[in-house]
Parts: sequence; structure tokens; C-alpha cells
Amino acid sequence: METEKSVKETAINMPEIKSDDKAKAPLLNSSKAISVTVEQPNRGSKKGIASGEFVLRLFAMGAALGAAVTMGNNQQILPFFTQFFEFLAQYNDITTFVYFVTANAAVAGYLFLSLPFSVICINRPLATTPRLVLVIFDTVMMGITITAASASASMVYLAHNGNQNTMWLPFCQQFGNFCQTASGAVVGSLIAGTFLMFIIILSAFALK
Repeated sequence: METEKSVKETAINMPEIKSDDKAKAPLLNSSKAISVTVEQPNRGSKKGIASGEFVLRLFAMGAALGAAVTMGNNQQILPFFTQFFEFLAQYNDITTFVYFVTANAAVAGYLFLSLPFSVICINRPLATTPRLVLVIFDTVMMGITITAASASASMVYLAHNGNQNTMWLPFCQQFGNFCQTASGAVVGSLIAGTFLMFIIILSAFALK
């Protein structure tokens, strides 16, 4: 009888564990596990995007700088001249080409100055402020590059084909090297604008 009483007393005096307490610990641990597993891939993907942006930024800088230097050194002197006249074609004879050189040189300078911010985005892929600043300025520079290339492309087209309505005669038959060099510079500027467009798209994905 005494043993039965002691068994009952121990059974009655055993502390009960609440169901809420049982559920708390695994829930907290699972939430931490979920946050770790979600954050690590997100950080790695953003770091990869930032690295790709850095490489594209170098390519865009090279294309813009090459376009500015090519157009800035563009000139041609015809082999025949008179005592009073010399047939010379220079980029600064056309205001559109002057804007082209200035715009592409400014874009190349901006891309060079933006490289440290791009490195910050690589080292801190979850930081949004430097990436947002780069997206804003990249968009402005892309617009400048595209407008300069488009305006210069229209002038190159007129130089090749002329315009009968306004009696503008084509002069690329005489200044062929000048027109070819200008066309190459315009292509380089369009390539720089394309690289900037891809940089902006990658930055938008990273910010998302």
C-alpha cells in the first residue's frame, strides 16, 4: 500500500511542461536558420552582379575614351592646295562633333571616378545607397552618350549622302578618311552607351 501511494505521489508531483513552451524553442531556431539560408545566396548573387558591373564599367570607359580621342584627333588635309586656300577638314569645324568629344570625355571621366564606388558595392553587396547613387548618374551619362552619338551619326550621314532639299552636298568623296574616322568614333560611343545600359539593368536587379 505504501509503495502504491508513493508512486501516485510522484506521478502527481511531476511538473507539467506547457505546450507553448515546447513550441517556442524550435520556432526561434527555425527562423534563424531560414534567415541565414536566405541571406547568404542573396549576398553572393549581389556580389556577382557588382563584379560584373565593375568589368562593364571598365569597358564603357575604354569605349567612351577611345571615341573622344579618335574624334578629337580627326582631321584630313587634301593633297592639293592653292596659294591662298588649303582644303582641311577638322572635327572642330562642326559644332556637333565638338559636343561629341566633350560629352564622351566627360562620360569617360565620370566612369573613372565611379570605380571606387563600384568597389564599395563589391565589398558591401547589401548596401543600397552607393548603388542607388551610381544608378542615377549612370542613367544621366547614358543619356548624354546616346544623344552625342545620335547627333554625330546624323552629321556623318549628311556628310556621306548630303541633302538635296537644302542643297547640302556630300563631301565624303573628297574627305574619305575624315568620314571613316568619324564613323568609327560614333560606333565607339554607341558601344559605350550600350555598356551603360547593361550596367543600369544589372543595378536595377541588384536593388530589387
